[in-house]
Amino acid sequence: MRILFILLFSTTLSFGQQTIYDTITSGGLQRNFILYVPASYSVGTSVPLLFNFHGYTSNALQQMYYGNFRSIADTAGFIIVHPNGTLDVTSTTHFNVGWGGSTVDDVGFAEDLIDSIAAAYNIDLSRVYSTGMSNGGYMSYHLACMLNHKIAAVASVTGSMSPYTYNNCNPVHPTPVLQIHGTADGTVLYAGTSFGEHIDTVMNYWSTYNNCTPTGDTSSLPDIDSTDGSTVSQIVYDSGYCNSSTELLRVAGGAHTWPGAAFPLAGTNYDIDASLKVWQFLSQYSLSNLNCITSVNAIEEPVSELKIYPNPANNYIIIESENSMDSEYVLISVMGQIIKTGRLHDHYTEINLSDVNPGLYFIKAGNKSYKIEKIR
Repeated sequence: MRILFILLFSTTLSFGQQTIYDTITSGGLQRNFILYVPASYSVGTSVPLLFNFHGYTSNALQQMYYGNFRSIADTAGFIIVHPNGTLDVTSTTHFNVGWGGSTVDDVGFAEDLIDSIAAAYNIDLSRVYSTGMSNGGYMSYHLACMLNHKIAAVASVTGSMSPYTYNNCNPVHPTPVLQIHGTADGTVLYAGTSFGEHIDTVMNYWSTYNNCTPTGDTSSLPDIDSTDGSTVSQIVYDSGYCNSSTELLRVAGGAHTWPGAAFPLAGTNYDIDASLKVWQFLSQYSLSNLNCITSVNAIEEPVSELKIYPNPANNYIIIESENSMDSEYVLISVMGQIIKTGRLHDHYTEINLSDVNPGLYFIKAGNKSYKIEKIR
């Protein structure tokens, strides 16, 4: 059970621009964060809240300057929270996304931050977003999976989904996702590693979950800076549930860097401003507009009258309904491949999975999607 915390900052009726260095107690630990409140903030108007998570080995202050959203917040009118990670067993700052045996409850920390900031400021709780660099991108996906009921949309810059996040993801609403990633990223490889999924796998997971178009619409963005050694393609999977989308800005030749950053590290793309792209994407969405269906992941809490079991499954799954069924189903891999099709009939349909490889899949039936896991 999370330890209750005491707010260490106070509210006033009006604000100038504020950068607040503060702490809360969460999970039995004193946790640090930096809050940025734009001068435009007024207690009479609810504003969005953006999490901006730093990368592995970095810290909140470095991320506030490197992945900088402050000038955007000044005009768009949102509050930014820059959480600080804790030290892992190698004394390196990190956020726990299932790596290396960390036991820190960073999901609880994020939830406590939302609650504490909302108690002190007029936050629009339907418009809480998360983004971050590298490990911060991983953490944003982690929140999309583990704190989904409080997070409207996420964006990852040079991050991915950890195997733990990927295998345990349990979102409850359509979740728009933006990924920005370089093909020459030598830290979080585009093609995946033991600690991160292939970026195409991540995109296919969310585009399938959100019921977006199966084939992304690809376009080339203008090569504004021909000297940076990289170009950007935009791949958009749209028309998902509740008008959600899944998007990828694929930086050909881009390294493990934040595009458009003021710090000109080698391999940085300057055709786009990642901070601006992230905010333009996230700000389109709110939880109030993403509740057009009760749930698109109905394994533990089935939507409508359908029940699917066992899950995880071995050689078969059963789809059961209180009412008689007569509709088509499609089994789809997280890479977007159609594995099996058939019809649901009567009250009870058994689907043979003995010829299906182990892994995560989606069953689509009517306008609903259900995540299942096939095991050996």
